[in-house]
Amino acid sequence: MKYILLPTLGLLFGLSGFAQGRVNRTDNQDTATVITDTVKNKKGEVLNEVIITTNKEHKPITAVRSGLKPMDNPQNIQIISSEIIEQQQAIRLSDVIKNANGIYVGSARGGAQESFFSRGYDMSTNNMFKNGFRYNAGSIPDVSGLEKVEFLKGGSALLFGNVAPGGILNLVTKTPSFKKGGEISMQMGSYSFYKPSFDFYGPLSKSIAFRINGSYENSESFRDVVKNERLYVNPSLLFVVNSKTQITVQGDYLTADWTPDFGTGIIGKQILDLPRNSFYGSLWSNGNTKSASASALLNHEFNKNWKLNFNASFQTYDRTQKSTAQLSNLDDIKIYPTPGYWNRGLTQGKNLEQILGDQLSIQGNFNTGSVKHQIFAGADWENSFATAYTYAFSEKAIMVNGKIDPSIYDRINLFDFDPSTQRNDIPDARATQILKTDTNRFGVYFQDLISITDKIKVLAGIRWSWQEAEVTTYKEKFAGGVQTVAPENAVAAVGDKKLDNAFSPKVGLIYQPTKEISLFASYSSSFTPNTGITVDSQPLKASIIDQYEAGIKTEFLKGLLSTNVTVYQITNNNLVQTAEFKADGTLNSDATFKALSGETKSKGIEIDITARPVEGLNIIAGYSYNDMRYTKTSGKAGSFIEGDRLARTPANTANLSFFYKLPTGVLKGITFGAIGNYIGKRTGGWNSQYVEVVDPNNPNAKILAINDREIPLAGYTTIDVSAGYEWNKFSILCKLSNITNELNYTVHENYSVNPIAPRQVMTSLRYKF
Repeated sequence: MKYILLPTLGLLFGLSGFAQGRVNRTDNQDTATVITDTVKNKKGEVLNEVIITTNKEHKPITAVRSGLKPMDNPQNIQIISSEIIEQQQAIRLSDVIKNANGIYVGSARGGAQESFFSRGYDMSTNNMFKNGFRYNAGSIPDVSGLEKVEFLKGGSALLFGNVAPGGILNLVTKTPSFKKGGEISMQMGSYSFYKPSFDFYGPLSKSIAFRINGSYENSESFRDVVKNERLYVNPSLLFVVNSKTQITVQGDYLTADWTPDFGTGIIGKQILDLPRNSFYGSLWSNGNTKSASASALLNHEFNKNWKLNFNASFQTYDRTQKSTAQLSNLDDIKIYPTPGYWNRGLTQGKNLEQILGDQLSIQGNFNTGSVKHQIFAGADWENSFATAYTYAFSEKAIMVNGKIDPSIYDRINLFDFDPSTQRNDIPDARATQILKTDTNRFGVYFQDLISITDKIKVLAGIRWSWQEAEVTTYKEKFAGGVQTVAPENAVAAVGDKKLDNAFSPKVGLIYQPTKEISLFASYSSSFTPNTGITVDSQPLKASIIDQYEAGIKTEFLKGLLSTNVTVYQITNNNLVQTAEFKADGTLNSDATFKALSGETKSKGIEIDITARPVEGLNIIAGYSYNDMRYTKTSGKAGSFIEGDRLARTPANTANLSFFYKLPTGVLKGITFGAIGNYIGKRTGGWNSQYVEVVDPNNPNAKILAINDREIPLAGYTTIDVSAGYEWNKFSILCKLSNITNELNYTVHENYSVNPIAPRQVMTSLRYKF
């Protein structure tokens, strides 16, 4: 008799580590595992379902790829399930990651995207994955289609190539089920928020299952003028070819219209005391993002010890934006001596990217004498073709220091601002440059979990990564009396191909004195072939990263109480950050332009607790301490200060949440919960730099001084509470977020000082089929 578990909602790739012919599925509401039995040698004869209810979830961790059990993996992992996403009524990924200890929102980037940080590192460039494939993080993903979010902390270069060492986020979308069902829901909330959504799934035949989910969002904001309109759809099909072979095909599409919002203003290092709702952009500001993906996954099991996975993915990304830009101080205080007068600049951008990827891997189990081996080997390839447009505004604006500056739209006073009297004509702009970056990545890897005994295990692996990048620049020229940057007419400059390659080893020691306790220590080295270019359109050198990590994992009471304690140290020989200025000396708001800033060291501790002490009660708690500083810089003008903590890296973060659904009794179906999230004090803006100034004792000489540009930001805590009721197939859930109406800010380098949302109400109505 051979058992076949029906396909999991979390199934996408790498269902390694399960017995021959098995696919695991855990239902969200009752954590029941549905098992069907196929009679041996009688293909297609399926017995009745057997429901096994347990209080412990058994969901595969797809980001691990190799099928390692959590207790055998020498790094920390956190999973945020769709059940938690639903309970907390998350509408953005930033809401979801409140449950993930050690990761936090670093900035809002003008309202276009959310930038996440972990262990001091920006994850938004290379460390964001969807269904195991890197995706362009320049958009805000829709969470209604997520089955779970996996946070794999620490070094993951062995399996994912050039990623920053803080960890990776893997978004796992919902996939088909042979259990027929579905739901429709409506979320409504403050500031005219409306979001209907649907989710339908079930069998099309004995061997084909489907799923389709989607949502539409129309909302205003606590920020005046700011609006969002989003449409998302995610269809998928599962083909069970036979008991050993399965194919999953899926795609998704998102279009979003949003209002660029660069927040409030700063004088010096002081964030101005202005109304949280005040919007200082132009009324015609607009942005649009479109993203789509399609992927196919093949899982094949040769026998109970060997299996093969093949994944292929294609993604597109298109973002356009035109608006007034970040606010900037006026320099001429003699003309405008009253505080609060600001220049409003102009910005227009267009960014495109196509990403193709393939992954081929094999997993096997065998013994050499009494020593057990669990190997994982494979190869992956990725091509990214990115296009970035640079624009210049041709319309004359205002006089700045006696000269016409077309990049300045107008002047406003923040303390006496009336949107009805602001300038509202839309200035013309022309493309002056097109930057096309063609990047190819290839990697091969081998990993072996060596079980010397049941208690002592060694994880050893190595990866070879190769990357080739070529930048082609098209600059405008006059063709037929017209300025153009069309590739067929413009002046093209093809840069030299930039080649990077390196070995990335990883070794870990695991000691398990009992089945409930696992102690580990690991070392990994990686290199990051940095994306983007310098302000002079030159490729960036790779960064070399060494990481040490140690910790203890416990899993008591059959998984009802799990804890993780991890300490780490990460050394990066040359950190890459967004460049502060463009080549012409103007402030830079394009994340494509970057700069190498010096050696950094990040060290800290993370503590995670997950508990399900009684039926219906879920508790998640965590605390992290991180200290990331510059440890080596040139000490010359323009360099950062050794020993300075990096901006946007809080020393302390913490989270605590619980959700309880009464399972029995007169009050059965009543639910209530709360989540608290703490972000410690940090600095925004740019780190301080050395600058040359005139020596006060010798006017003919210059000396180094420190230009302090760091914006102090206090720590803050937000608390959300919720309550609801479930009756048969209907449910209602109400949430009050930020109940204390806490005011704080996310600050993206030198711009986008965005206040966090105030107290808001959200209600969700749901009907499940």
